[in-house]
Amino acid sequence: MTTNADAFLAALRLSDSFLPVGGYTASYGLEQYVNEDRIEDGDALQELIAAYLRRVVGPCETVALANAHEASATDDLEALLAVDERLHAVTMPREFRESSTKAGAKLCELLEQTDSRRTAGDPTGNSGGKVAGDGGAGCGEPVDLESTFADAIAADETPGHYPVVFGVVAQARGVSRLEACLAHAHAFVTGLLGAAQRLGRFGHTAIQTVLADLRPTIRTVCERHVDDEPRAMASFAPLAEIMGMRHERAERRLFMS
Repeated sequence: MTTNADAFLAALRLSDSFLPVGGYTASYGLEQYVNEDRIEDGDALQELIAAYLRRVVGPCETVALANAHEASATDDLEALLAVDERLHAVTMPREFRESSTKAGAKLCELLEQTDSRRTAGDPTGNSGGKVAGDGGAGCGEPVDLESTFADAIAADETPGHYPVVFGVVAQARGVSRLEACLAHAHAFVTGLLGAAQRLGRFGHTAIQTVLADLRPTIRTVCERHVDDEPRAMASFAPLAEIMGMRHERAERRLFMS
């Protein structure tokens, strides 16, 4: 685990719900579970999110993120694009794909607008990157794999899924591969818990209790899948996928997914 202060702060920034990438609009089918009265209490909510972690986030999104992080570290654009395409292929519900790719594009746009001064020779640049003082000239500056990948996303040459973009930008900012996976999984969980709270079924104390209880699951899932090869990327959550597909046709929707 890193002790680099800049990398730690970058991980906090990327995992914070304050990050404006549109995560607040996604419930990944949770809204449909609530609409159909399939979640009655905090225990049921915790069980559902734990299942997401074990069957979707871990074996699918964590694998994608970890391999994107590795591809970024080795400057392997071909491997990075292959990871992005694989994640797109194994994400079945249309709304899940749309939420992920919109968030990925938004993260690139945000970094271009906010991190533009992190260029070569800028003494305030993070030391975590490999090119131009952290590779952090922003997604729009053609100095490293981060900007090249962002250009490919903008040109519709690759889907640009959020976990893949997350892996690239985390690596460029000195966040270790495992820490990036942990930050992403934590953000996923807090996103779903925030959705559950906004749907009016759970209060602050219940939400924080579930979050605390899920911490060991987050760590176990990330440690289990952080070293998986891209070909292992797969998800198996039939009911969650069905809920996502039903949500596409639901008459009452607060969330995009």
